[in-house]
Amino acid sequence: MLVTIYFLVLLFLFVFIFLQMPQFGRLPGGERLKKIRQSPNYKNGSFQNLSHTPSLTEGASYSKVFKEFFFEKKERRLPDKIIPSVKTNLKSLDSAEDVLVWFGHSSYFMQIEGKRILVDPVFSGSASPLPFGTKAFKGTDIYTAADIPEIDYLFITHDHWDHLDYKTIQQLKPKIQTVICGLGVGEHFEHWGYDESIIIEKDWNEEFILDNDFTVTTFPARHFSGRGLARNKALWLSYILKTATMNIFIGGDSGYDTHFAEAGEQFGPFDLAILENGQYDANWRYIHLLPAEILQAAKELKAKKILPVHSSKFALGNHAWDEPLEKLIQHNAAEKLAVLTPMIGEKVILKENNQSFTHWWRNVQ
Repeated sequence: MLVTIYFLVLLFLFVFIFLQMPQFGRLPGGERLKKIRQSPNYKNGSFQNLSHTPSLTEGASYSKVFKEFFFEKKERRLPDKIIPSVKTNLKSLDSAEDVLVWFGHSSYFMQIEGKRILVDPVFSGSASPLPFGTKAFKGTDIYTAADIPEIDYLFITHDHWDHLDYKTIQQLKPKIQTVICGLGVGEHFEHWGYDESIIIEKDWNEEFILDNDFTVTTFPARHFSGRGLARNKALWLSYILKTATMNIFIGGDSGYDTHFAEAGEQFGPFDLAILENGQYDANWRYIHLLPAEILQAAKELKAKKILPVHSSKFALGNHAWDEPLEKLIQHNAAEKLAVLTPMIGEKVILKENNQSFTHWWRNVQ
């Protein structure tokens, strides 16, 4: 009995000390917490989705999900070859070029009307706080923080490890002019040494002007947040970025819900909708889009073009690594929407309507 007690005490102390490491960030406090408590989206001590959103689908259980994820063999969950890529030199881009470069998963760079934008950058090669945790697929980490130029606007959709990477954020610190994030996420940045004066921290449905022709509206998403044991203490969101010549929906992580149609009605049509497509599962269908739902969401957004993200770099779901892109293309055979499928690092010309991309994943098993 004493040995068991000693073991449990040591385990508790280890977990407690581990959770104090800087990469876990910090929970909101002080004036920030007072502001959070005034949010209409914060109830009973945590942020809430617009619709009731259980973590697991009805009939699923954590024990079942744990067993399936860690102990049941999944075919082709990891690619057997190096992921193909190209490497665009971001620092040498002409300022007049309006382009997007995807880094795999949900990280990407945009240059629009001379402004440089970075979304959810993860360049550490990992989507986990554990050294043996989720590693990037071979070939997907061709970019590092050193390859990134000065950034005017850093957008963070939420604080999960695969979207807010401590190592990357630290390395990028000297290059970031402005951070844009949801309520509570700014606490992490301040804890990591960012000056509060460059952090724009917003609730859903807030509009603000970044520059004369750059307007951002924060919008709901259907997801959750948390870097440690506490969940939903910081807000997850999507963004609507409107410039003089473009209207872009930055989706973040989200399950299907009414906000896509609402965004389409209020702010559409969109020149580009960037939507998550991957790491889904029937067991957690409310917090990630299923393959057929991304096209429905895009139609409701009135999107002229779709960039699927959240795949091809980390195995965070149970599906085959290339299933998200393959299923999306199959579903789109009937819909015939303009789906963009660039390789990692390939330049997407934002104002080009006839740019074509290969089905590059079919060359990897």
